[in-house]
Amino acid sequence: MKLKGEKQESSDNNEGSKGKMTPVLAVVTLISAFGSSFQYGYNVSVISSPAPYMRDFYNQTYFNRNGVLMDGGFQTLLWSLTVSMYPLGGFFGSLMVWPLVNNCGRKGTLLINNLFSIVAAILMGTSEIAKTFEIIIFSRFLVGIYAGLASNVVPMFLGELSPRNLRGAIGIVPQLFISVGILVAQIFGLDVILGNAEGWPVLLGLTGIPSLIQLLVLPFFPESPRYLLIQKGNEEQARKALQKLRGWTDVDDEIEEMRQEDRSEKEEGQFSVLSLCTFKGLRWQLISIIVMMMGQQLSGVNAVFYYAERIFQSAGVDKNNVQYVTVSIGGINVIMTLLAVFIVESLGRRVLLLAGFGLCCVSCAVLTLALNLQTTVSWMSYLSIVCVVVYIVGHAIGASPIPFVMITEMFLQSSRPAAFMVGGSVHWLCNFTVGFVFLYMEAGLGPYSFLIFCAICLATIVYIFIVVPETKNKTFMEINKIMAKRNKVEIQEDKEELKDFQAVSDGQAKKKAISSSEL
Repeated sequence: MKLKGEKQESSDNNEGSKGKMTPVLAVVTLISAFGSSFQYGYNVSVISSPAPYMRDFYNQTYFNRNGVLMDGGFQTLLWSLTVSMYPLGGFFGSLMVWPLVNNCGRKGTLLINNLFSIVAAILMGTSEIAKTFEIIIFSRFLVGIYAGLASNVVPMFLGELSPRNLRGAIGIVPQLFISVGILVAQIFGLDVILGNAEGWPVLLGLTGIPSLIQLLVLPFFPESPRYLLIQKGNEEQARKALQKLRGWTDVDDEIEEMRQEDRSEKEEGQFSVLSLCTFKGLRWQLISIIVMMMGQQLSGVNAVFYYAERIFQSAGVDKNNVQYVTVSIGGINVIMTLLAVFIVESLGRRVLLLAGFGLCCVSCAVLTLALNLQTTVSWMSYLSIVCVVVYIVGHAIGASPIPFVMITEMFLQSSRPAAFMVGGSVHWLCNFTVGFVFLYMEAGLGPYSFLIFCAICLATIVYIFIVVPETKNKTFMEINKIMAKRNKVEIQEDKEELKDFQAVSDGQAKKKAISSSEL
């Protein structure tokens, strides 16, 4: 009798522990995000501070080779390539997501991906010694490929590792580390640290250190249990991985949920991008991620950061101190993204998306007014600063982190890699487009450019309000059923699931009867 009581107590403890952040889950989340997502953010802003010194290096190298200084137009072209190779590489990295994660697994893809970063770091770090600026441009493309893969694979990997009640919070951690990466690059890029004529090669080369750490540590942690069971068909390994991640042995409920998902997808098989785009049962999910990814990048976040320095200068901030103000903006971005980690499971995804895009929309509208009036009304410069801060807050809590969480949650195992490939491609193409087009927009429209971003934010809000469901604390199958109604399709597995649940219930009833007879 005592043994039975202890067993029951142990079972109850396991039930109570479900959904908790275990040490293994915490460490694999941090290693994945630091080793991959951190570098995405780091390389977004790492060349901003040392840009004048790098351009001088380009010019000096050209002079040493040819005996004449570089033409101004050619120098602008080379620097534009240096900047734009990163998002272009990100686009190509996104195209590699589907084949790599299906053949090498989520963890395997992250490990392979580290090679791009380490090679790029070595090349950039030694570029000044080698007297070549071409290798910097090539390395920016390589590190872009790395970022394109990392920005899609890490949210997918962590979303599949997480219990459903922590999936949103853990899903935002990659975006948190992107923000931290941006902030660290801004701090290291200060003139007094590495943002100077001697330090910029080291600043660029530091990107390889997180990859090296991940390459050494990540192999000791489990692969995605969903990948092991559904795509590799290895239930034993999936069970062991789940037990290690959850910290207890009773993982039957999650294994059963994976089996149901596997059965419901047997007929479709693995989705390619083409089959995903033509499959009626996933139509609204696909449209939703495209809209959210376009809204995320076309809402003007890069333009706001670009404008921030001159906005602060117009408010009276000394030119030499603007870099410190930029760092403070990066700090606000990190703090608000961290806040999103803690509130996403209580407020839900929809609320954060609507609130985030709403704040961005209002900020862009008011910023347009403030920028136009700042020469005639003195306090408008300070209103501009408030608008920038509010915009950063809105993007950090909703527009930046939640779309990647939604891709994980709105698609099942067979279609998720292709969905991330589509979503990631849209993300990077829009990123590239804003970076390429904004200077022309600003030249032609001036502050009225932000009205376009305001309209895009508003359109995204309307779409999310009408179409996107709340996915908080729901299983992937439950979310799939919600979207099936919108797609006007039936999930054939429903009857089969009912039989399975009936069988499980009968089995549990028999066990209870046996226990009663023993008593």
